[in-house]
Amino acid sequence: MSNDRLETILTAAYECFTRHGMRRTTMDDIAAAAGMSRPAVYQYVRNKDDAYRRLAERLFDGSLAQARQAAATPGADLARRLHDVLAAKLELTLRLHRESRHATELLDTSTKLTGDLVEAYTRELTDVVAGALADAAGPRARAVADVLVALTRGLEADLTDPDLPRRRLRDGVALVVAGLPTHPGDPA
Repeated sequence: MSNDRLETILTAAYECFTRHGMRRTTMDDIAAAAGMSRPAVYQYVRNKDDAYRRLAERLFDGSLAQARQAAATPGADLARRLHDVLAAKLELTLRLHRESRHATELLDTSTKLTGDLVEAYTRELTDVVAGALADAAGPRARAVADVLVALTRGLEADLTDPDLPRRRLRDGVALVVAGLPTHPGDPA
């Protein structure tokens, strides 16, 4: 099977889900948007839930790739690297809200259909943050990473002004970094 065709189907599925919402999207909609017949689409995805799940995997993988790249940015200070890692997550949510009036439904559907993927994504993102913090936070790196990921998730609750969570993320990361001990073995 062609990966290009699957990517075409997932891109079409994203367009349909953001335009119509999950409940109102049909496999006919996805096939039409992909420029394929419905039977051809069924060769790549079992149903719209499967398309949604595969799409979520693609989006999470892209976000994690961005986060990993940000964590490894040479020459960037810790606050900048952490901000950029967490911004990969925040921007995923902001993009969905910007591109769809059905974002709330799609995010809710995500919890039901892809809860295990969301958990794995959050765990892997937290690992990336903890890795970026390892030198500065020492044995507390994972605990600090948990706090920063929770901060980012909390910022996603109110997206009425998309610049506000961006500013708050930058401020929150700066505050956490400023609170890290000068030497990782020192108490905070």
